[in-house]
Amino acid sequence: MSSPAKRRKLNSDTKPDSAPPLGLEYFFARQRQNGSSSKSATSSHPSPTQDDATPATATDQPLTDEELARKLQAEWDAEVRGASGRDTSRLHAEGGDADSCPSAPQPTPSPQETDLPASSPGTPLANAKGKNTLSLSSAAATQDYASASIPLDESPLTFDPAAHIAQLQESWASEGGDASYALLTRCFVLVNGTQSRIKIVDTLVNCIRLLIEGDPSSLLPAVWLATNAISPPYISMELGLGGSAISKALKQACGLDNRALKALYDKLGDPGDVAFEAKKKQNLTLRKPKPLTIKGVFQSLVKIAKAQGQGSGDVKQRIVDRLLQDARGGEESRYIIRTLCQHLRIGAVKTTMLIALSRAFLLSKPHGAAFPTRDPLELAKLKKEELAEVWAKGEEIVKASYARHPDYNDLIPALMDTGISEELLVRCGLALHIPLRPMLGSITRDLSEMLTKLQGRDFACEYKYDGQRAQVHCDCNGKVSIFSRHLELMTDKYPDLVALVPKIRGDGVESFILEGEVVAVDRATGELKNFQTLTNRARKDVAIGSITIDVCLFAFDLMYLNGQSLLDQPFRHRRDLLRSLFIEMPYHFTWVKSLDATSQDSEAVLDFFKSALAIKCEGIMAKTLDNPAFPTPDDQQPPQPDQPPLPARKSKPTPVPLPKPRRTKPLLATYTPDKRLESWLKVKKDYTSSSDTLDLIPIAAWHGTGRKAQWWSPILLAVRNEHTGALEAVCKCISGFTDAFYRANRAFYDPAEGINTRARQPGGVEYNGPMPDVWFEPREVWEVAFADVTLSPVYTAGIGLVREERGLSLRFPRFVRVREDKGVEEASSGEFLAELWRKQEARGAVAVGGEGEGEDEEDAA
Repeated sequence: MSSPAKRRKLNSDTKPDSAPPLGLEYFFARQRQNGSSSKSATSSHPSPTQDDATPATATDQPLTDEELARKLQAEWDAEVRGASGRDTSRLHAEGGDADSCPSAPQPTPSPQETDLPASSPGTPLANAKGKNTLSLSSAAATQDYASASIPLDESPLTFDPAAHIAQLQESWASEGGDASYALLTRCFVLVNGTQSRIKIVDTLVNCIRLLIEGDPSSLLPAVWLATNAISPPYISMELGLGGSAISKALKQACGLDNRALKALYDKLGDPGDVAFEAKKKQNLTLRKPKPLTIKGVFQSLVKIAKAQGQGSGDVKQRIVDRLLQDARGGEESRYIIRTLCQHLRIGAVKTTMLIALSRAFLLSKPHGAAFPTRDPLELAKLKKEELAEVWAKGEEIVKASYARHPDYNDLIPALMDTGISEELLVRCGLALHIPLRPMLGSITRDLSEMLTKLQGRDFACEYKYDGQRAQVHCDCNGKVSIFSRHLELMTDKYPDLVALVPKIRGDGVESFILEGEVVAVDRATGELKNFQTLTNRARKDVAIGSITIDVCLFAFDLMYLNGQSLLDQPFRHRRDLLRSLFIEMPYHFTWVKSLDATSQDSEAVLDFFKSALAIKCEGIMAKTLDNPAFPTPDDQQPPQPDQPPLPARKSKPTPVPLPKPRRTKPLLATYTPDKRLESWLKVKKDYTSSSDTLDLIPIAAWHGTGRKAQWWSPILLAVRNEHTGALEAVCKCISGFTDAFYRANRAFYDPAEGINTRARQPGGVEYNGPMPDVWFEPREVWEVAFADVTLSPVYTAGIGLVREERGLSLRFPRFVRVREDKGVEEASSGEFLAELWRKQEARGAVAVGGEGEGEDEEDAA
């Protein structure tokens, strides 16, 4: 027999399930009673008007909320008519309403009623005129038709912002003149609806031009929202929203319960698509949405990120609720939710945004700006090659400025003032404690390929240590900032380096920016440790006294010294300054070990490579030391053949086609931020003639069979499309995994717990083969070795780059390791895969196959 306390608990647990859902009938019970009493009092003498206004309803069928609301509205109208002695037709004819009659009753409005909008034509219950009567607002009637009619995907050379700005500003006037979020949503919809990179850029350009000329103050928030961020990567501003906050907002704003929400998510797989479907089915709303603005959405995200301490969860929830409630229509709801989830997925990656900004400011400028712009009509008359050259000049300036100073908070105001000019490079130049984007090295398959590419040049070979790349800033006051290759601030992770860096400055050194590799080291023996050891260090709030893993900083470049940029100086000069002006401290701070050589020193380079591998380095880097004093053989144009002699008889000579000159730029030894050039080459121990590696992203998997039934096997991998940001499937991998890895991987991608998995194919993932059992959230980068690159009719990686209707895949892919030092945005691209295929074809080792998977003996068994 259960105790009274237990019975009370059981009763309380079952009570919510037994209670019926509360609809409009519950909230308007008192009004219904008043209406019923009024009807009963006059039942013996019913008025014809009342009978017309209140149609009979079958008692055996329950009324919907909308039908009930209409019925109640009709009853209230009848009460007003009875009290005023005038009927509805007369009120409309005279242009009056119930409130204009002194004898009309004036009930005190409830808090819910005071927040309701008056009915308007085109909405349900549009005949309700009283201020204190309930009216339902149509969700469809709240759409922003001014933004929806603008052809943003038109060519920028024919698109005229002035033709639309007056209409937009008129619709924005009710919100203080700020640009509506509907305009940005319109841009997102068009960008997401095309795979054409040209269309994507054109749409972004036109949207940016409208903001430049119509509301310049909204441009910066719009750029942040379109790039799926609210701050540069070195400023930590995370929304910190869990799935529960978004689920609560969806349930409250769209009237969903847990079962309906789960059903929609299982069907669609994307929170943004769930919000779209839920909002689309919401025909009526009891609260008129306050139109969202671009500024308002961005400021709400900033408030969410800054909310901390006790009660911050409730603050964040209220902001999320209001954003979704005020979203007008399904598309705004879709992109609000995707923004909150930090998965916008519109294909507008960083490079695309910079291109769009450069073109927009080349064509438009804010009111009152003095910089010159180009006439679109004049540009439309140029040839295709001439127009491409005009675009390219502006793009290079904007890209170079962002690479040196990657912060839209500084780039956009500078563009507003200077436009596309060389002054932009000065305004957005190197600055202390603001990281520049690092220069990257090209991959070579082996030492012979490296020596061939650097033939005729002096170069330096350096150890490629197995550590974490670090960019170290130090000002004249001794303040130190340390940034990762992803530009994330990791000063707190290395307090020992922060204390060390001011001490390595030699005489005359005040401020500097240098680059190096942080490597775990045993200071007793000098032995280098691998990267996995370094990852065991705590990442935040590390106290010097608690450090158990010592590190050494191996410096290899100097980019800034005493207020002067060294990016345009050759590598030999930068290296000499680094080694002469800084103080070496063994096992704490030193330089990378190096060897100066030429392409003739193959034996010495080979011995140096072997010595690097012997001390647990990844391989070597080869860097050109000097800028060429004259064009090298690779930079020269091919010789032109002599014209053939004229024939004896008089006739027109046969034209001899001349080879087109190569437009190869000289290979410079300067430091070029955010570029992967062949002036830096890397050779790793895994890059051999017979085995290559790629950095791939796991995106899906199937249930294993037999011994692997409880794990994921095989696993679908993808490369990254540099232009659209999409992930393109490249192969299935079933080799190289251990049982321990299988278990950890199954826990990391666990659909039962909703961890890093999806029920449906995520947006931005391209795959045409058999559907997997589970889709992964793109979270990791795996290093994968393989034998050959093959053509494939199934996989979409690099489709169109080698064959029009075929993608690329890998033969015998084999898992090597998880690349914890790389993010998804740094995974191998389809363009790089296509380049590997071309090199393979040139060697005569092309293998044209099917799906491109291989299996080892264990997997075959």
